[in-house]
Amino acid sequence: MSREDLLLKMYDQMFNDINRHIMVVWQSVGVLVGAFAVFALVEKNVVPLDFAVCIVLLLALWLMAHLFDAAYWYNRNLVIIANIERQFLLKEDLKEIHYYFGSHRPSNKMIYHLRIQMTLGIALVLMVLSYHFYVQVVPGFDLPLKNISLVRCLPYLLTFGAAVYLFRLKSDCKTKYEEFLRESPGKVVDTAGTSFGIGHGH
Repeated sequence: MSREDLLLKMYDQMFNDINRHIMVVWQSVGVLVGAFAVFALVEKNVVPLDFAVCIVLLLALWLMAHLFDAAYWYNRNLVIIANIERQFLLKEDLKEIHYYFGSHRPSNKMIYHLRIQMTLGIALVLMVLSYHFYVQVVPGFDLPLKNISLVRCLPYLLTFGAAVYLFRLKSDCKTKYEEFLRESPGKVVDTAGTSFGIGHGH
């Protein structure tokens, strides 16, 4: 197999990987279906509200963790694709084909498709926690502190733990992307006269 054939096969595979991670949208649908199913069980007194809220929070955490991972793989593969394109495209192709291969995305920022789903996850967490606080916590404001239930604190402890985990995951993904850019910068392209703005991830 020639170098050109190998690069083209890699090019196709990178796009396949991107498409697979973009299809994480179905995980959002799964989270919503799961949330409705769990609260249906609460309505039938099968699952206590405190545990139901924890389950929905775990589903939202699962979604958001996958979104951070998908963002990293998308951006990493985009770098590989641009590096392969630089083996074939010329400076004038910045104008005649597209200018994205001239410079890599400067940060591991999520594309809008993933950010929309992240907003869904965050909104779900806020709605569920607000509902739990109003139904389970507010009525106990007049009770002595000794009556505080550990079970009713679980959703908030879980949220705190999830926030720490997601922050570390986001930081790790950022570090991995910066390392990849540093170690595999690709062929240098003369981008004089080309402006990279919001469409390029700045």
